Order: sequence, then C-alpha cells, then structure tokens
Amino acid sequence: MMDNAFARRGALALWDIGSWALATAVVIGVRHDFNLTEVLWDSVIAYWLLASALLLAIGYATKFYRGRYLVGSFDEAIGLALLLGVVGALTLAMSASMTAPAPRSVVVLAPPMALLISAAGRLFYRGLRDRLQVDESRPAGRRVLIYGAGDAGRQVLNLLRGDADEVVGFLDDNPGKRHLRISGVPVLGAGSQLAAVGSKRDADVVVLAIPSANGAVIDRAQKAAQAAGMDFLVLPRVAEMIGGQVSAADIRPVEIGDVLGRHQVSTSVTEIAGYLTGKRVLITGAGGSIGSELARQVHKFGPAAMVMLDRDESALHAVQLSIFGHGLLDEPNTVLCDIRDRGALEKVFAEHRPEIVFHAAALKHLPMLERFPDEGWKTNVLGTLNLLRVSERHRVAHFVNISTDKAADSTSVLGTTKRIAEQLTAWYAARGVGHFISVRFGNVLGSRGSMLHTFNAQIEAGGPITVTHPDVTRYFMTIPEACELVVQAGTMGRSGDVMVLEMGTPVKILDVARRMIELSHASGVDIVFTGLRPGEKLHERLFSDEECPQGTEHPMIRSVAVPAVDPAELSDLAPAVGDR
Repeated sequence: MMDNAFARRGALALWDIGSWALATAVVIGVRHDFNLTEVLWDSVIAYWLLASALLLAIGYATKFYRGRYLVGSFDEAIGLALLLGVVGALTLAMSASMTAPAPRSVVVLAPPMALLISAAGRLFYRGLRDRLQVDESRPAGRRVLIYGAGDAGRQVLNLLRGDADEVVGFLDDNPGKRHLRISGVPVLGAGSQLAAVGSKRDADVVVLAIPSANGAVIDRAQKAAQAAGMDFLVLPRVAEMIGGQVSAADIRPVEIGDVLGRHQVSTSVTEIAGYLTGKRVLITGAGGSIGSELARQVHKFGPAAMVMLDRDESALHAVQLSIFGHGLLDEPNTVLCDIRDRGALEKVFAEHRPEIVFHAAALKHLPMLERFPDEGWKTNVLGTLNLLRVSERHRVAHFVNISTDKAADSTSVLGTTKRIAEQLTAWYAARGVGHFISVRFGNVLGSRGSMLHTFNAQIEAGGPITVTHPDVTRYFMTIPEACELVVQAGTMGRSGDVMVLEMGTPVKILDVARRMIELSHASGVDIVFTGLRPGEKLHERLFSDEECPQGTEHPMIRSVAVPAVDPAELSDLAPAVGDR
C-alpha cells in the first residue's frame, strides 16, 4: 500500500517536471517559429533543470508531493498554482544571475503554460477516476435519476457511484443547465419531464437533491415518480445537514413533514448573533418539542450561558443528551423548576441572571384543558405572570412568549389562557424595562403528542385513523422552521406586539390522513370521523377580526398590537376561563 502511494506521488512530480519541459518547448517553438537551430540549448536545459529541482524541493518541503491534497480537487488546484507561481518567480530571479540565461520569453511564459498542462492532466485523471470508481465485483446497483443538478446533486452523484448505483441522468428546472454534463452524466430535462425521462432511461429511483425544495415541489415530484413506478427519495433541509454536506444517511424516503412543511425560511444570522452571542439565555419548557429545538438553535450562536428549565426531569435529560452528548444532569445549565412556583423562579433568576428569556413552557392539549381549566389557568396564565414579574425585577433585556393561533378569536381554554398571556406580556412591555413580545403560530409537525404521532400510531396498529371532521383544516410548519422564526422575531417589532408567523395555506386534516396512509404503504386502514371536540374550531385563524396585521422586515413575520391586561384584573378573568 505504501509503495503504491509513493509511486503515485512520484508520478505526480514527474508529470509536473514533464509539463514544465513541454511548456518550455512550446514557448521556444513559437518564439523561433520552430527553427530550433537558433536555440541556445545549454541555457534552456539549465533553466529546466533549475525549475525541476525547485519543484521537487519546494513540493517535498510543503508536502505537496507527500499526499497533502486529493488529486484533482479544488484545493489541489490552488496548491498547484501557488507551487508553480513560487517556482516561476524564483527561476525568473535566479536566471538573471546565470552566465548564459534562458530567453526572457521562456522564463516569463513557461510557468503559466506549465500550470495549464499540469492542471489539465489532473482533470483528465479525475474524470477517468470518477468513471472507473464503481466496484465491478459488487452486485449491480439501482438506476438512479437525480432531480437537481446543483452542488447537492453533485454530492449525491459521488455518493451513489461509490455504492455501485448507476446514475442515468439529472433533471433540473434551470434552462441554463439543459446541455450540462456533470462527470459525464447529462442533464436530461426539467422536473416536469420526470416520468417520461425516468421511463425512457429505465430508472428505478428518483432522488430529489434540492434541499431548499418546498412541500409543493416535493409533493408534485413524488406523485410523478410513483405514477411511473419509481421509488422516490429526498434530502433534508440544508439547516439539518452538517456543514451543508450530503451523507448517505441523509438520502431517505419522503415523510409527511416534507410535504406539509418545507417553507422557504430565511433568517439573518448577523442579527440573531448580535443579540444571542455572549448573552445569558434562559429557556422555559426546554424539554418540550419547541423548547428543546429552541435550545439547540440558541446553542449554535454561542451564548455565554444557556439555562434549560423544565419541571420534567426526563425531558431535561433528553435535551441535554441531544445537545451536549451526555445526560448527567449535574451542570448548572439544567434546572428542575415549575413556573407556577414564583419563589423557585426568583432563586433561578438570582443565580443565573438571564438577559434573554424564551418562554415555551405551557399546557397545550385542548381536550384536557377543557376538562381541567384550572390547570391551564395556573400554568399558562399565572405561570407566565410569574415569569414576567421575575423577568422585570431582574431587568431581562428580551422576553419572548411562545403563543398559539388558538389565541386569535379564542373558543377554548387553551386559546383564552394563551390570549391572556399575550396581553400580560404587552402590559409588562409598556413598563419599558425590556423588549417583551409574544410569537404566535399554528401547529408544528412532529411535536410531542401531536396529530401526526397519533396518526402514525393508528396506522401501525392497523387503523382506523380518527379525524374529527371531514372539512377541518389546520396550519402547519416544521419545528425547526418555526423555531428559526421565533429566534429571529426576538429581535423585531415594537415591545408588546405579537409577532405572527406566516404558516402558508391551511391544510385539510383528511388529506393529511390519506397521504400518511399512502406514504406508509399500509392497506386496509380506514378513516372514521369522531366530531369536533368542545372548544375546537373547524378552521384556525392567525388573526382575530379586530386585529390589523402589519408587515415587518421579514416576509414571514407580521405583527399585531394586543390590548394590555393589568395583572390586577386577572381575578375577574379567571371565572370566564373556568366556565368554558
């Protein structure tokens, strides 16, 4: 193995020396109209020997010929340009002191010509290597069509070739790529031609290599692939891939979240880092679906401290394990505390002195709160009030209250308690201590105890799937997308406003149930209708009738003003919640 590596590196050095010799010969030939009798060969040979010696010496010293770069890579191209540039500069300086210097045209023009020849040889080698990369001893792989001829598509091509799969072509919606060939694989058409191209090329699988694709594109492409009898795989969003690099584990079947979610979310890293980096951050409800994702995203921005607070010790163990790789629960960043206990909160704030608070702790299951309204009041209203009081007392700079679309024209205990929490936040904002806002959004895909988890469990049990009403609709967004916008919203709007996330078009729950059955490939799973539950709406709304949404600097975030509620008035509101 070592002998083979030594031979390959030696061959590279010999190729570069030969390239310099060929470049020198071309320059001399052109300079003298190929009348070689006029050439002073002694000076030319001396120049070439000097350049060869410098190439070997500098290339060895800098590890260029000792395996520093992958042959044919972009990094090697830069290294090659630097190496030949340094050698060219040294030969130019040293030839002036030689008794019989080489012609000036040779000294000036040979280095760039040698660079072109050396680089061309490497590119040829890389192309040949890519074509011969498949191990012929392996069983024949699948015939794959890649939808997306961008950087992700190129990475997928290399991964699949390494697994002996045959990539039969690319599809791309960019007209400028119609005649493009990537490592010898052609772009065969647009996404609208997926079924026809797949059939013509006898493809077994379509891989959608567009991490930024929205749910509509994924849905359309999957249906076309299924209609043509091809399997369909996707990549996750860029934010979910490590460093934007594609690995074999990233290529997976479509999930319902890919179809319903995948909003085009863009956030300002500079603005977010400006108010999170180096700050002390506290997250309540950190063990829940929203709180844990907020913790993961906040952690990426390098806060001075991130305190994760929850009353569920098992949930704290899980989130600490997912972020820090251990669940020892023996560090200050995990706090076991109930937001109903104001005295305990005072101790937490006195010890950790948070500058930013994300308040995600809440009771959220609508039917349970209809049965036990006092519990919803204690957590969603009084718990939020405790946090607001303590945050004001300890002069928190940013307070972000996580709300729900059920707070708009509320018809349930959940909606009413979250609406009051928004109004309390607005009241404390008016006191001018810090930037206090609420963020309102609809259903998030995959949250603990969500509809999707229920449907999955019902499908695995063989059905039936229970849907409340054939016409019921809901807004959907993935948890990472919602949390990205929550973090961004913390920098925006007037203190006291409610920031409302754009959730796209409402989706019929019946369509979701049918699609989940289809994606699971289950058969014989029925759908039954159980009727709307007390307090449940047929269609959720993001804004109430009296609210006037205003645009913000972010296209997916709007703001509304809500009337403030003085905490002294809560005693009058509590019976109204209990009566629902």
